[in-house]
Amino acid sequence: MSISNQSNIHKLAGSDAVSVRSVVDVCGVLFGGPDLAIAGGPCCVESKDQLFAIARYIAEAGVKLFRAGAFKPRTNPYSFQGLGPEGLQLLQSVKNEFDLGIVTEATDLESFSDVERVADLIQIGARNMQNFALLRRAGKCERPILLKRGQGATLEEWLSAAEYILSEGNHRLVLCERGIRTWSNHARYTFDVSVIPAAKTISHLPIIADPSHATGRRDLVIPCALAGVAAGADGLLVETHCQPSTALSDGQQALLPTEFMTLVEQARKIKSQLQSCNANS
Repeated sequence: MSISNQSNIHKLAGSDAVSVRSVVDVCGVLFGGPDLAIAGGPCCVESKDQLFAIARYIAEAGVKLFRAGAFKPRTNPYSFQGLGPEGLQLLQSVKNEFDLGIVTEATDLESFSDVERVADLIQIGARNMQNFALLRRAGKCERPILLKRGQGATLEEWLSAAEYILSEGNHRLVLCERGIRTWSNHARYTFDVSVIPAAKTISHLPIIADPSHATGRRDLVIPCALAGVAAGADGLLVETHCQPSTALSDGQQALLPTEFMTLVEQARKIKSQLQSCNANS
């Protein structure tokens, strides 16, 4: 099926479902707006001191959204699974102290309402992209949803998952490319830059990139993030940590504070240049 015809099978996510591209407002940050939407923070909630130290330089960089997981679905059952409800309380403290919007994941139906009370943008992770009961619950909630692409999902399957959320009435939906599994072993996953313009062709939904989970390597995060922005991504979801070597989850892909600041500056410049080019074309 050609790209031009695929939008016909997605009644609500397809580009012909609306007259203009969707813009999703999360605490004043516009996904799909003229500026680059950025959310930064650690992979998981570890402690109050950890969160506050990171939130401080996130805010100093002018980033308005803080990402961290209170519930962590891990491949290995013996890996750190997150602090759960205690983690949500700590994220609420970050929101109160630094006036940052919270991006965090809902992993199951049982804890969804607890996440909904704290999160300003609820993430549905790659492993749950086709958890249809969870997608329907997300479609009934009052918070915007960030839907990550599954590890082996096609663009068509990804948009079909989005349909589950949209069909329940929640139209505040953002897509997130986070890498797919291929034969490559130079990175954790293959960051699919090409899916960004492809998705924007057949869907009206905003799309952002998560280069941290896509690569799993700190040295690859910045170049892949910039490539995503150059390809038309509406935003970035980036992991950063004050002490990655001691992180309880995914420290190897977390940017150091100075690296995060550098990425924010460079990514915004690319986005601004694209806006200028589009305005002059």
